[in-house]
Amino acid sequence: MSRFPGVDFMEIDALLTDEERLVRDTVRAFVDDRVMPIIEECHREGRTPLELVPEMGRLNLFGATISEYDLPGLGNVAYGLIMQELERGDSGLRSFVSVQSSLVMYPIYTFGSKEQRDRWIPSLASGEAIGCFGLTEPDFGSNPGGMRTTARRDGSGWVLNGSKQWITNGTLADVAVVWARTEDGVRGFLVEKGTPGFTSSDQHGKFSLRASTTSELGFHDCRIPAENMLPGTTGLKNALMCLNQARFGIAWGGIGSAMETYTTALNYAKERIQFGGQPIASHQLVQEKLVWMVSEITKGQLLALQMGRLKDSGKLKHFHVSLGKRNNIWVARECARMAREILGANGIVDDYPVIRHMLNIESVFTYEGTHDIHGLIIGEAITGIAAFNPPATKAEERAALAGERQG
Repeated sequence: MSRFPGVDFMEIDALLTDEERLVRDTVRAFVDDRVMPIIEECHREGRTPLELVPEMGRLNLFGATISEYDLPGLGNVAYGLIMQELERGDSGLRSFVSVQSSLVMYPIYTFGSKEQRDRWIPSLASGEAIGCFGLTEPDFGSNPGGMRTTARRDGSGWVLNGSKQWITNGTLADVAVVWARTEDGVRGFLVEKGTPGFTSSDQHGKFSLRASTTSELGFHDCRIPAENMLPGTTGLKNALMCLNQARFGIAWGGIGSAMETYTTALNYAKERIQFGGQPIASHQLVQEKLVWMVSEITKGQLLALQMGRLKDSGKLKHFHVSLGKRNNIWVARECARMAREILGANGIVDDYPVIRHMLNIESVFTYEGTHDIHGLIIGEAITGIAAFNPPATKAEERAALAGERQG
């Protein structure tokens, strides 16, 4: 199998450090050698490639930006490049690592007690334990401030009631980071697999993210000990901080998907002979599509790189991340569509990766903030006027709609 050559029309590699390039090339080789040979089979079978989890743990792909617990403490550009290369393999694989790192390890590390960190971070980092993140509910996606899941104090513990929907890794997880309303506002809780009253079931019938496990979580008088609350959580903003971490990685992941579909289309167009013995790459209409793709990928690379530099310097804002997620996933979606057109009938069979990426990106286009919701976040940032309809009246609900508010 030939190595993926990358897409670097504007010599952006020169803007990366040696460490960042090394991290990217290491993950790129892992994807080429270990992911690509099995991912179409996983997609067909609708299964998560769990056989790759221990190896991803050995490569320190889980919690890579953490510097304690023998983790590498990578910068955010290096982390983004990990997400880029994983999504080049498959959006489901990137989702697995993104959830484990940004939505499980991050809140435990940031808001958890020392005992919680010591117990969970090492096992999550190695892949011995798997986590999931429970925020979205059946009736509340873009508006998490409307959540109905509750946690009430009862003696020496908490009792949870409610449900969560569209949860990546839900039935695989050893621990779920669950967000629930309490008398004092929204708090985060650690709910362990096997806890009485805690149920999980898989979502069936998916045509997208088939190499990823998507689940529903149920809590029916689910009793957990008091020490399972994340003590540093003080409101819904903490859950949104986790989402901001994940959206950052998703913006990088979109580039990986676009790179894969573009490269597939480019190679196909140069090899597909039609109309008098000429490759279809010689035709103006095909070249126009390829030019659009490489142009938008290049702009997305620069956008993601600047996001990473801002994040490393502590200057990244939630609306910067919204711009990155909104733009780069849209670009990935358009690249998949154009690549499918260039491949013609071959674009709908999984002899090529295009249709799989095309299906996957539809989920990524929706989750972690839809294209339209991120547009409203950016709109408020540039005008100072919130255009959500109907306008949120409670400060916490408005923050939920508008994205993370640091502070």
